[in-house]
Amino acid sequence: MITKKMAVAAAMLLSVALAGCAQTEGQQRATTGALVGGAGGALLGQAIGGNTKSTVIGAASGALLGAVVGSATTPRGEQMCRYRARDGRIFTAPCDERYYNGNY
Repeated sequence: MITKKMAVAAAMLLSVALAGCAQTEGQQRATTGALVGGAGGALLGQAIGGNTKSTVIGAASGALLGAVVGSATTPRGEQMCRYRARDGRIFTAPCDERYYNGNY
């Protein structure tokens, strides 16, 4: 039988694993902001409402706000992208025109 603590631990591990899939700094910051905001929102929702519904609403609101703040605070410098060379090598370099035009 899966307990509530096991479900929360599994959800957190899955979130951390998915956070590693982000490719650009903006994606990483948005994902981290969503994780931190979701956890903080869940704690705040539980403290205010004291029931599951308020915890879920707090977690969702916190995750959304955290993702927006994380994305908005990304420095707007030259973005780095990952590329694969013809020989299979993966390397990072400044993003080319396709990234900025949305044609990647």
